[in-house]
Amino acid sequence: MKKILLLTLSLSAAPFILAQEKQYDSADEFAIVNDTVKKYSLNEVVVNGNPQDVPATVGKANINPMDLPQATTIITNETLKDQQVSSLSDILKNANGVYIMGTVGGYQEEIASRGFSMRSDNTFKNGVRYFNGMMIETSGLEKVEFLKGSAAMLYGNVAPGGILNLVTKKPKFNFGGEVGFAFGSFNTYKPTFDVYNAIGKNKKVAFRVNGSYEKAESFRDYVESERYYLNPSFLFKLSDKTELLVETDYTNDSRTPDFGSGVIDYELVDIPRSRFLGVTWGYFDSEQLSNTITLTHHLNDNWSVNFINGIRYYETELFSNARPNTGGSISEDGEWTRNLQRSKEKNNYFTQQANLNGKFTIGKTQHQFLFGADVENYKTNATRYNNYTGYDTINIFDNYDPSSEGAIPDLTLNTYTQTPISRFGIYVQDLISFAEKWKLLAGVRYSYQDTESNVYKYSNSSTTITNNYDGAFSPRVGLIYQPSKKHSLFATYSNSFQTNTGTDIDGNALDPSIIDQYEVGIKNKLFNDKIQANVTFYQINNDNLAQTSLANGNTNSSIKELAGAIRSNGVEIDITANPVKGLQIVAGYSFNETKYRKSNTYIEGSLLRYNPKNTANLSINYKVESGKLKGLNVGLINSYFGTRYAGRSTRITEENDNRKLIYLSDYFQVDATLGYDYKNFSIRTKLANIFNELNYNAHDDNSLNPIAPRNYSVALSYKF
Repeated sequence: MKKILLLTLSLSAAPFILAQEKQYDSADEFAIVNDTVKKYSLNEVVVNGNPQDVPATVGKANINPMDLPQATTIITNETLKDQQVSSLSDILKNANGVYIMGTVGGYQEEIASRGFSMRSDNTFKNGVRYFNGMMIETSGLEKVEFLKGSAAMLYGNVAPGGILNLVTKKPKFNFGGEVGFAFGSFNTYKPTFDVYNAIGKNKKVAFRVNGSYEKAESFRDYVESERYYLNPSFLFKLSDKTELLVETDYTNDSRTPDFGSGVIDYELVDIPRSRFLGVTWGYFDSEQLSNTITLTHHLNDNWSVNFINGIRYYETELFSNARPNTGGSISEDGEWTRNLQRSKEKNNYFTQQANLNGKFTIGKTQHQFLFGADVENYKTNATRYNNYTGYDTINIFDNYDPSSEGAIPDLTLNTYTQTPISRFGIYVQDLISFAEKWKLLAGVRYSYQDTESNVYKYSNSSTTITNNYDGAFSPRVGLIYQPSKKHSLFATYSNSFQTNTGTDIDGNALDPSIIDQYEVGIKNKLFNDKIQANVTFYQINNDNLAQTSLANGNTNSSIKELAGAIRSNGVEIDITANPVKGLQIVAGYSFNETKYRKSNTYIEGSLLRYNPKNTANLSINYKVESGKLKGLNVGLINSYFGTRYAGRSTRITEENDNRKLIYLSDYFQVDATLGYDYKNFSIRTKLANIFNELNYNAHDDNSLNPIAPRNYSVALSYKF
């Protein structure tokens, strides 16, 4: 009820809140000029039926795509609809080098790029950080943007692999909309709606509201989910030079926690893919409400400013069986004594951003200038309960009988943690054209972060308070050489910082880890822009990785030292082709190797877990645009996921260490789509995992979730 009230207040406050994107007056002209993650115009790889016509905007300055020494992938609404994407894992089949790093209980998909996890700090929605610890709703998305490599100069404390921005649908000044109904395997059904129009005859205000409801079971026994989603937005044209945009986004998601198949002594066991090993009464409930408010003002033809306010609230509660690694190991005969876990978390987040963009000339040099600052405040309240040990015993080789479950016990409180975080950043960047074929992109950011932790222990009524104060400069320098307007070569250096929790052996707060990234590449537009081909090589070094301190025989994992080093090397190849009208081909290949170069705990040269060395994608889509078969749409989606490791890395500090890595084989998944458009009606069908591949997504040491078997989906829609 409280969240519904907040949502109502957000909507009622819309006329007083500010906006950002410039919107055109008709559906055909619909183009977001000032988009989010806020204004880098980068269409290196645009996944869309007609990539040349799609604005690809991610960042904070309107930089020409060929002038940016960085790679991106942009996936448009057309592709999302044609492929009937329903999750991040579906989206990633179009994003080379970005992959599912792990799943958490079936209620979260953790993604990664270039060997580094893209957590909530690296996930944005309409340019504002977004909590990705829950399943992402896709029906409200206009497009999805991946900015690969370092984004620390723009956003401060982000992991070096890249950032993800989810761009929701924007208001339009013409009347229209769509209603739809989707259904498929596992008793899945999902009605959706989308409506937009101008408010008033003067067309100074526009709105858009879209939403969905989804109810589903699963290929896993006793697993089910339910989700509500609502996404209203309002656009105000205050003048020819000033616009305001208000965007509210609400998700309520409930699902059965599922920590995967059985693992005995770090070895997968042969049990049915459908077998559920959890408690049927378990639940993971999550709720997220966000509101983004942006004011954009064009001072003149060359200068503009924008101001962004963002708020976000999320709340989660988990009550389920504990994972095998924390809830007891499974014996060789399959006997598993299950423990229970419970936790709650609430988070309030607020941010303000200001950006000044301008173009000017000094002598013979042309400048594209950005100056900005941002402030962020988080407050997280987390309640942890003591695990309930010995709830019951099952055998993973037997069919599960829910009637054997005992009564749901009360768990006792363990800790209550308050974690307020304050961040501030100021940055400046300039793209300098100092010769016909040479350009230099240079920028620097200073970031400051104050992290406080207050931990109250219920067992002895004690409170532990810690404070970390981190500050760091994050520079970026890139050199661009363009022998022609169709070819661009670049080399760039950037660094980012990662805050570290815990203390050193003397009780002092740890310094942040500074991560260096080097990148070279080439971008090409070939055959009258019918083919875009890009190649990028990169190296990422973290030479002061925080690891458990071994001083004085310490075994406390909260006492650390900057004793480790890791290196990520890789190459990415991206190709987008439109060789004939209606045909689109998207292909990519990525190689990555992320290793420990130095460690006081793990074997030097060993690979980090969860990262595949090789990934590849190939999507082919053809739309018949004339003749008797006009409206027919056929597609093939191919994705390859290379070998990688789950489990636990072997420790050199333990003799005959019982921790082991779990080898996960590579797999190749093929999906097919078939659709037809007739007047205002459309039908889209999809057959996923055609060859019924069996493989796993990993999380933690003994949590492996099988991928879905062969399944189908059908989506019907009507546009008005």
